[in-house]
Amino acid sequence: MNIHITISVLVFLMTTAVIFWRPKGINEAWPAAIGAGIILLTGVVSRANILDIISKIGGASITIIATIVMAVILESFGFFHWAAARLANLAKGSGHRLYWYIQLLCFLMTLLFNNDGSILITTPILILLLKNLQLKPHQQIPYLLSGALIATASSAPIGVSNIVNLIALNIVHMTLYMHTAMMFVPATLGLLFMSWLMYVVVKKKLPKKLPNSSYDVEAMFFVKNFHPLKGHIPVETKRQRTKFMLKVLLFVFIMRCLLFVASFLSIPIEFVAVVGSLVLLAWRWYHLRTNPVDILKKTPWHILIFAFSMYVIIYGLHNAGLTAMLVNLCEPIVNQGLFYASFVMGGLVSILSNLFNNHPALMVGTITLTEMGLDPITLKTIYLANIIGSDMGSLLLPIGTLASLIWMHILRKNKVKVKWKDYLSVSLIVIPPTTIVTLFLLYYWVQMVFA
Repeated sequence: MNIHITISVLVFLMTTAVIFWRPKGINEAWPAAIGAGIILLTGVVSRANILDIISKIGGASITIIATIVMAVILESFGFFHWAAARLANLAKGSGHRLYWYIQLLCFLMTLLFNNDGSILITTPILILLLKNLQLKPHQQIPYLLSGALIATASSAPIGVSNIVNLIALNIVHMTLYMHTAMMFVPATLGLLFMSWLMYVVVKKKLPKKLPNSSYDVEAMFFVKNFHPLKGHIPVETKRQRTKFMLKVLLFVFIMRCLLFVASFLSIPIEFVAVVGSLVLLAWRWYHLRTNPVDILKKTPWHILIFAFSMYVIIYGLHNAGLTAMLVNLCEPIVNQGLFYASFVMGGLVSILSNLFNNHPALMVGTITLTEMGLDPITLKTIYLANIIGSDMGSLLLPIGTLASLIWMHILRKNKVKVKWKDYLSVSLIVIPPTTIVTLFLLYYWVQMVFA
């Protein structure tokens, strides 16, 4: 058993270090897969464990992949460029108004898709928009940083917006519907507090008046991608484009709602997600005559490898006795009452997330909870406190979530420099109080509605 503990801990630490470091921009799935391979070859995780892992992460992974496919399809429709152009118009020359519209866009994109997908789509769009507005690099940073923070944190209100949330839901046997009923109100209020606090922090850095854009982002995109000579159906006027985009957005919203209906009726939500992506894919083929094969190239299949591999590594730590040790440490805390337990466990997952990334932190915390023999409401409430720590508290450092790692990679790729000093100047002031306030709101919401 001692050799298994040593192997599991070393593999976990080395895998986490490489994921943070990402030498030569290596995809995070590779170090995770190598670490999982070592765990499997050494026998720390058995074949029976592998089947259990597949059953736990399979549905969540399919749901997230299907959701990202929908995001890729919408991007090819030009939806996100259209949204960026709308932002510029709605801001009406006000840098402060633009801040709030960016917050709203990032929040909605995470709710409609997921936090990683939101970062992958909105960050390039914001870079394009801010450069088009001719903002200086130091003026772009507050918008990019605040947008990334709210996009990542916005995975807390509904479990389907984060793959690790979906996996953890399966572990605690909690439906998507129940998660939303218990979490949506306190988490959304917490996000409003977070947006307001960020605004207070960055207000002086925001330009009061925006320069006039040098060209129309929306017009440029649609001329390039919907030209009749390319065999595409042209959308000639802004009014027609708006009408078309609203139809697409309504479809995505309906499919999102159907996920909750399916969860309430005990229908596997991955079926609904796959059907939605296939319908949207057919819609794209009808309008653009685009070969569906391109989706195979654009879909980030590595997410499946990453999720499976990280769970294998965590299962190795579990089999080696880590969760048993954590149960012994945490049980006295949990037994002191729900209020105290929520804050301590949420804070613990926040710390672990910033040290080791929120994926392993939430998985370890959730598995630990399931072995304490807690009653259903106590288990679910403390689990949701862990979610707050994982989705919000993890943002204290830019290495706390996979989404923030992706965000930094996109910035580097686009030669946008955001230093740790820039990040910490906001996160150190905003994240701790936001996490505490949201934990307070969760506890009192559960006591008021579910007690």
